[in-house]
Amino acid sequence: MRMNFLNDALGRVPEYRAIENAVRQRKTPVAVTGLASIHKANILHTLLSAMSKKALFIAGDEAEATRMLEDLNAMGVTSAFYPLRDFSLRDTEGSSHEYERQRIEALTLLQTGQCTCIVTTIDAALQYVLPPKKLKERTVKLSAGQEISVDEIVRALVRCGYVRADQIDGTGQFARRGGIVDFYSPGGKAPVRVEFWGDEIDTISYFDAETQRRTDQITEVTISPAVEVVPDSMSILAKKLEAHAKTLRGKAAPAAKEVLLREADKLKNDLHIGCMDKYYTFVYETVATLFDYFDTDALLVFSEGSKLKERMRTTLWQWGEDVRGLLAEGVLCRGLDMYTETYEYALKRAEDTASVYMDAFARGSYDTPTKALVNMTVRQLSVWGGSTQLLAEDLTAALHNRHACAVLAGTERAAMNVAADLKAVGLPAGYFESLSAITPGTVAVVAGTLSAGFEYPNAKFTLITHGRMSAGSQPKAKKKDKNSKAVYSLAELTPGDYVVHATHGIGIFEGIHKIDMQGITKDYIKLRYAKNDTLYVPVTQLDLVAKYIGPREDSGVKLHRLGGTEWQKSKARVRAAVKDIAKELIVLYAQRMKQKGFAFPEDNEWQHDFEAHFEYNETDDQLRCINEIKNDMEREAPMDRLLCGDVGFGKTEVALRAAFKCITAGKQCAILVPTTILAWQHYQTVLKRMEGFPVDVELLSRFRTPRQQDEILRKLRRGSIDLIVGTHRLVSKDVQFKDLGLVIIDEEQRFGVQQKERLKDVCKSADILTLSATPIPRTLNMALSGIRDMSVIEEAPHDRHPVQTYVMEYDPGVISDAIKKELRRGGQVYYLHNDVASIERVAAGIRERVPEARIGIGHGKMSEQELSEVWRRLMEHEIDVLVCTTIIETGVDVPNANTLIIDNADRMGLSQLHQLRGRVGRSTRRAYAYFTFTRGKVLSEISQKRLAAIREFTEFGSGFKIAMRDLEIRGAGNILGGEQHGHMESVGYDMYLKLLNEAVAMMKGETSENPVEECTVDMQVQAHIPESYIDSTALRLDVYRRIADIKTYEDSSDVVDELIDRFGEPPESVYGLIDIALLRNRATQLGITEVKQQANALLLYKDKFDMERVKRLIQGMPNKVMLSAGSRPYISVALGGKAPLTVLEDVLKVLCGDEDAKAPKPATK
Repeated sequence: MRMNFLNDALGRVPEYRAIENAVRQRKTPVAVTGLASIHKANILHTLLSAMSKKALFIAGDEAEATRMLEDLNAMGVTSAFYPLRDFSLRDTEGSSHEYERQRIEALTLLQTGQCTCIVTTIDAALQYVLPPKKLKERTVKLSAGQEISVDEIVRALVRCGYVRADQIDGTGQFARRGGIVDFYSPGGKAPVRVEFWGDEIDTISYFDAETQRRTDQITEVTISPAVEVVPDSMSILAKKLEAHAKTLRGKAAPAAKEVLLREADKLKNDLHIGCMDKYYTFVYETVATLFDYFDTDALLVFSEGSKLKERMRTTLWQWGEDVRGLLAEGVLCRGLDMYTETYEYALKRAEDTASVYMDAFARGSYDTPTKALVNMTVRQLSVWGGSTQLLAEDLTAALHNRHACAVLAGTERAAMNVAADLKAVGLPAGYFESLSAITPGTVAVVAGTLSAGFEYPNAKFTLITHGRMSAGSQPKAKKKDKNSKAVYSLAELTPGDYVVHATHGIGIFEGIHKIDMQGITKDYIKLRYAKNDTLYVPVTQLDLVAKYIGPREDSGVKLHRLGGTEWQKSKARVRAAVKDIAKELIVLYAQRMKQKGFAFPEDNEWQHDFEAHFEYNETDDQLRCINEIKNDMEREAPMDRLLCGDVGFGKTEVALRAAFKCITAGKQCAILVPTTILAWQHYQTVLKRMEGFPVDVELLSRFRTPRQQDEILRKLRRGSIDLIVGTHRLVSKDVQFKDLGLVIIDEEQRFGVQQKERLKDVCKSADILTLSATPIPRTLNMALSGIRDMSVIEEAPHDRHPVQTYVMEYDPGVISDAIKKELRRGGQVYYLHNDVASIERVAAGIRERVPEARIGIGHGKMSEQELSEVWRRLMEHEIDVLVCTTIIETGVDVPNANTLIIDNADRMGLSQLHQLRGRVGRSTRRAYAYFTFTRGKVLSEISQKRLAAIREFTEFGSGFKIAMRDLEIRGAGNILGGEQHGHMESVGYDMYLKLLNEAVAMMKGETSENPVEECTVDMQVQAHIPESYIDSTALRLDVYRRIADIKTYEDSSDVVDELIDRFGEPPESVYGLIDIALLRNRATQLGITEVKQQANALLLYKDKFDMERVKRLIQGMPNKVMLSAGSRPYISVALGGKAPLTVLEDVLKVLCGDEDAKAPKPATK
């Protein structure tokens, strides 16, 4: 327990003792009044420390629940949040399970005793849930050395609702490869790999989903269910459905029968149905709610009873509304229409269990007879803002009354500082790590924070706390390795995809083929080129092949011809273009370095104060970026930094801290944004954030009259405006600054060239910070490092709620329901229809089905005036449903819009969907996204692939890498400018980067490492990956690629480690592959272009041989070596019964000139 002194203080309050006695003697329910949220937390904390019970705290609303959870955890009660979830009642393609998984995690923690208190809201507590008995049955504990067969584990995983995949990239999936089983359980901190030795578990370890390599070993792990409703047997459930269908009568019966029979059919054929939740009552004989997880000995706390009752009433009323429609459609039917208990049920539980009603104000009557009434006289104090003087005044007053005082100061470091400051002012204060009681008349300073401070007058106790929850309350998001491999993985290749071969250009991938030659089996990759030419690439040369990734997928990519010249021409063209870019950038960089800017001073008191007023926790990424920017500002050379981060990742806060630093140094700052409405929004944000600081902020845009504009310009010249926000009006000729220190440009890609040029003139010596929402790829970042400085925010803020997502066929009924549901809670809806021609028609359709909604339309063909008017109406909630095109990607933030509906989602890239989905879920409310596709339309192969990807992305949160990849290419286009886009298209992104890297290196005067031709090796050696070792094609390709990339002996041992880790001990033929890769690389360094085996001789081709070395070779291998000088000179070496690899190794040793040196030992055993 962390804050034990609270128990001591509260124990001295007579009213509290009355509550504890009542609970001990089961004289409950007890009603307690006069409490704020913080007191409720303290009472619960102390009750739980006094008696070893489990507790259920039912909060009035989600906001109170979150506050409660954080306070309880800070005080030292391990508690978990149990959210409300949506039951999927329609057979959708897929839906996301975040909330369901959060619930199962909380229940598992409770059942295994790892948590003592569950915090929830009344509607969540009364929803049907996985029964406790079933959770126990399905939770399987695995520990190293345990006897259990692989099949048993796979069965257990299926029974828990896990889905099988090739390799794991999201929760709720499992994979099996021979004696290795991987799975990712919803509450786990990382996916787990279990390796078997026969029927015994050999090792259990976590592994990293990015690299698929093991990380930490653990001794035991728990498999907990991934979804709440999983039938023990599909066929029995199908029979129940068929039987139930026969009993239906009434006018909705035919529709309902059809639905039931269709879904029963799917179950019989083992197909996925998206609405298992609907059959809860058929799958589990007895229904259960959260209350069933607490026995009669537990402690139930009802907070604000009247709120709970009201909340339950509206929940049931809404459910009634929904059910009427669903029954009429036949989605639900008699016997399948209740998924929650009533408020009376909760009250009955309150009478059977030790329960406490906690309220802020006394109530006239309670719903159940109470056994005791306690009114407490306690006060809540507002949080302390950080000024020592105010703190000292408050404490002096409290000490005057001989109170025991506690100060919670946030971090340990802060606590020590505060204790020192208070001592300096002459107060009896000290810093304590932990203490069980505080002496009256003294001040104890402790680490930690609560949501508010409080005072118990009759126990003479005062607690003052610093604001903002301590960072410790949230689990740190696992940081991605910054240099994780590029997502070029060939694993995503499926036959029919475009690929780029370094020497032959763009072709189509047609799968892996095994070809037998002279009794030796090898894998080849088949590529098709223009005019149906076919090329077989040996898998040992896979590093020459990359997936074609261009700015526009599936637009007609032109195939090259084998042996044609156009590929070489394209490459040459692009090479020339990147050379120009590199030159331009380097010249620019050099100029900037020569210029003298202003070196800003170090941070001062004001700056710290300003930063402390930020109401959220900064993420690590944010802090890193802030430091990078400040260091740049403190240097003399002018800054030119690019700050990338997804929408809503807190770029604005980072920028404002830089702006504040600029202003405190007495200079002016300008923020430049692309549209009027964004300018207005930024202006509001800045005003709110700078409140209480002497900073003059102004806005220059169409929202100001000409008179006002003139006035603003005059003030700018005089220097009485510190910070100005504006559109491109700011770069007009008539705008002059007195002393400009920093320019912040938002969404740079949306400004024209002339505007940017003008800007460069304006801020020759000022620091520039550019913000961009499309992420820039790390690979590009590396290529341009030292030319353009970048800071990247990759981490989402902690308090973002996941968006509940559904993928489904377009169904007007569902869509109207979704809109009505959002309007009922006073929210707004984005309806995305990406076709300007028919957008009016769609809007009319919605108007007809949802007459109560006010509908607006927004698309790119409108003028800027019209658009900003639409945005304004949306922000001021004059529009309920905005029917729009993808224009919302770049729009303003509307925290109140929390439902997103997308038409024809199968036509959009994952990246777009990902970015669009980021537009909702920005407030504390739960958000919904519906990705729909046209009913019955035969989907093209690409769309099908996309939909599958979208579904995986939705169900498991995976596929995220692809989304980022798409987005990064757009980012690359933005940063390199438009004309580069065409070049990227003609050679594919990876090749483009390779060429850019070479160009930059040349300009900087570094030599690029291997412009030589790669050597090709063709020998009769067993060198392939058998299917018995890795059965999934995608994974095999990936491993081939890893092996082909081997350059040194270290690489090869690393790859062998990885293979053993992921797939078990590799067979002989895989070691053969690794040896060839090593030798091939060595031959390439010697300039040998081809090695091939003919009959029983090896032929080595090279343009020019070093005669000295050849002579030595002939001496070292008498009668075996022949040199043939023709148009293509080569050496032939007779094998003489030795293994081809050994001979090749010996020859290469001599040619390197290190016969006696240690050659890298091949990996072969």
